[in-house]
Amino acid sequence: MIRFRVDTRSVVPPYLQIVQQVRQALRMGVLDVGDQLPSVREVVAATAINPNTVLKAYRDLEREGLVEARPGHGTFVRSRPPGPPPGTVAQLGRSLARWVRQARQAGGSPRWSARTARARPRYCACWPGWPSRPRAR
Repeated sequence: MIRFRVDTRSVVPPYLQIVQQVRQALRMGVLDVGDQLPSVREVVAATAINPNTVLKAYRDLEREGLVEARPGHGTFVRSRPPGPPPGTVAQLGRSLARWVRQARQAGGSPRWSARTARARPRYCACWPGWPSRPRAR
């Protein structure tokens, strides 16, 4: 089961932090379709936020079609957000970390590595929809 962390000093409202954490958990495969979210009481006890805040987050998730409330039973994951399947993001992150490590070992600075990593997809034919070489300016 997921545990929510709410940063009261953040500029992001607490309900939106919960929504973002559920979306991220679905993308990363921590939550799966059919899993139950913590009850409002459990979230309130763990985070010390208002129950209406948790209800607002769950309503937003329900409006998006990601969860469904079953009266008397709880709130359950209904579907995944659009995007790559779970695990893909983590796998890509590991590949990128490996690439940056190799670039640094080859003599590239951290700034060069980050700048190149951001620019590379624009020129790579392996990314659908992107030109295979830079556009003329």
